[in-house]
Amino acid sequence: MSLYASLFSGVSGLAANSSAMGMISDNIVNINTVGYKGTEAKFSSLVTESNSTASYSPGGVIAKPQALISHQGLLQGSTSATDLSIDGAGFFVVSNQVDSQNADATISFTRAGSFTPDDEGYLQNTAGLYLQGYALDSAGNVPTVNVDNLTAINVSNFTITAEATTDVAIRANLQSSQPLSAAVTGATYNNATAAGSMAGYDADISAGIIPATQGTAPDFQTNIQVYDAFGGIHTVTFAALKQSDNLWNAEIFVSPAADVSSALVAGTGQIAAGQIAFNGDGTIDTSGTSAALLAPLAVNWAGGADPGTITFNLGTDGQSDGISQFAGESTVISSTANGAKFGSVIGVSANEEGVITALFNNGLARDVFILPISTFQNPDGLTRRQGNSYTISDASGEGDLKLAGQGGAGLVAPSTLEASTVDLAEEFTNLITVQRAFSASTKIITTADEMLDELNRIKR
Repeated sequence: MSLYASLFSGVSGLAANSSAMGMISDNIVNINTVGYKGTEAKFSSLVTESNSTASYSPGGVIAKPQALISHQGLLQGSTSATDLSIDGAGFFVVSNQVDSQNADATISFTRAGSFTPDDEGYLQNTAGLYLQGYALDSAGNVPTVNVDNLTAINVSNFTITAEATTDVAIRANLQSSQPLSAAVTGATYNNATAAGSMAGYDADISAGIIPATQGTAPDFQTNIQVYDAFGGIHTVTFAALKQSDNLWNAEIFVSPAADVSSALVAGTGQIAAGQIAFNGDGTIDTSGTSAALLAPLAVNWAGGADPGTITFNLGTDGQSDGISQFAGESTVISSTANGAKFGSVIGVSANEEGVITALFNNGLARDVFILPISTFQNPDGLTRRQGNSYTISDASGEGDLKLAGQGGAGLVAPSTLEASTVDLAEEFTNLITVQRAFSASTKIITTADEMLDELNRIKR
């Protein structure tokens, strides 16, 4: 009988609108939840099959939730370096345990990137899920991109590190009008002996012998600070002595000499010697310059540090971007050297490729992790989990792990958070609509009840 069917139809309306009310309520209360994706109620009619065209049997309505997981929220700036979001498609990979390979661990996916270090340094979001990534080797290489290589990101578990100097660049001018010293005119300068070399002269000065009893005083010298593999600080001196027009003698030595275990000239710390040639326009002539000065220099540090190799950049052939010879006085314009003393981690940073870089208090920065981005054929089909995360379902398809910016995956946006996709004005409008529909459904039940009551009175 249609009256009874009408009652059931009204009841289905109550149930459907109650369900829709729950979805709207969740949307509204999560308006400030980072990375929250709103849910829409999609109403679908329930039809009772009938072979008769002369009668109609009501079926009612059902409300089905439609997740809007693929919608991207507004990216809002943050002051935290570990707040991350994804600009484009994809999800961060997270686990409910530090060891994602544990049998009890559950891998899930999220866009809620408000990560902070826990008491052990592992990055967790507000739901307690651990951010997963790939550890880079010392050369910055990425391992094979698959689930088995995932590891929890730890921002504090880095050892103290130092970096040996490998490159030194010098910009200086040697005075073209420099008079020849007595050591050159008298032919007593000899870079192969302690008694005649500039390195020998420095060895006496470093030992406190003033005036020096051996060696040749340079026309120009500059000191450069370098580091060994332990992060120990040493002084390397570049010294020059004019030999003739457009030709200068040059020596490179460590001062004091005791900082090296061996040298080209015993007791002097000398690691290179030769001559620098110049063109008539004051620029360096590398073809006429001794190869020994331009080649990587082996340095055998004392104290147990690994031997080092330092290359001195004296300039480009035919240009004045290094050592030059002009009429101005001999002077140092600038000198730079890489390397750093030992230091500990003071923070991390991320870039749009998802590379996590450890920052040390000695100025070093080292790439230590890279974040994968997981994409899905149908992200709206993912299964919702606690903590604003999702897991794979039959509807979503198997996920693909990719590096940021590759294969349709979005880029990582550091120091930003993705806002909720909920539109408050739209939700309040839906709230009014659902409330009225619920009231209308109750009216159906009341009216059907009154009609049934009239039927009961017929036999009286």
